Amino acid sequence: MSNGNYSIGGQVGGGFGASMDGGYGGQGGGNDGGAPSGGGDLIFDVTTQGFMADVMEASRQQPVIVDFWAPWCGPCKQLTPIIEAAVKAAGGTVKLAKMNIDEHPEIAGQMGVQSIPAVVAFKDGQPVDGFMGAQPESQVKAFIEKLAGPAPVNQTDAFLEQAAELLLAKDYGQAAQLYGAVMQMEPDNVAAITGLAQCYLGAGEPERAGQALDLVPEDKRSDEAFLAAKAALDLAEQAASLGDLAEFQERIAKDPLDLQARFDLALGLNGKGDKTGAVDQLIEIVRRDRDWNEDGARKQLLQFFEAWGFKDPASAYGRRKLSAVLFS
Repeated sequence: MSNGNYSIGGQVGGGFGASMDGGYGGQGGGNDGGAPSGGGDLIFDVTTQGFMADVMEASRQQPVIVDFWAPWCGPCKQLTPIIEAAVKAAGGTVKLAKMNIDEHPEIAGQMGVQSIPAVVAFKDGQPVDGFMGAQPESQVKAFIEKLAGPAPVNQTDAFLEQAAELLLAKDYGQAAQLYGAVMQMEPDNVAAITGLAQCYLGAGEPERAGQALDLVPEDKRSDEAFLAAKAALDLAEQAASLGDLAEFQERIAKDPLDLQARFDLALGLNGKGDKTGAVDQLIEIVRRDRDWNEDGARKQLLQFFEAWGFKDPASAYGRRKLSAVLFS
């Protein structure tokens, strides 16, 4: 990657714009396909006739990255989702023009592109940087940041990150306010809706948690965050139906092999927020009888992990305990 006059296979730079003006649609505004002319979406297809307006001239307003690709190119297919995601994450600071060299070979030939994928960045009407071949996500992000500067801070993402930390710290009131603020900006934001539901669950209000989850659109209910919140709600409702836990504790004291009592106690303890206590009861079932209730204790642990989330300390504690007993 280099600044200034950029070379892929032949010298370009200052003379490239002039040759474009003379040889590829000198009117500057031609467009022989569906590509936008100036402005438009962040990611779009560009044609030979539209290149002058959609890339060269548009790059005077904001940097434009051109991705030279072809349908038969395997590395192109690897790069596409990475570079498109990076451009979207840049928050509008850069555009991506995709040029199919099978349909539009002239520009690639003019620039001396000898293999694909080839990516060239244009700024102020000139090619200024680029790379060839599929690149890892980190390098593509660094390439875009070098070209257009750091992506603007996304307020929604910032609120969600802060809310998640507060939820983990059991500050349900503050977390709920931040989730609510995100929902005002993006009513269908699954992370915000499910986060709010988790706040209600933490505060002991499963009915309101269920009402919150009802707000998640049907087509987004396969989202991991929704499934985790739904699992947590199901567990809370199970725990509420158990009533006083003293009965199960007494049964276990009289008969340590009363595994059903241990299982029900685990559900109840989780409902009261004693996650490690719930883990310990289920681990004891696995230790005493791994096949009990068709591997029910281990399956229940996995449901706990799904409901608590990967980052919850109780999930890490439970995974360590489970691994120790299974592989001892």
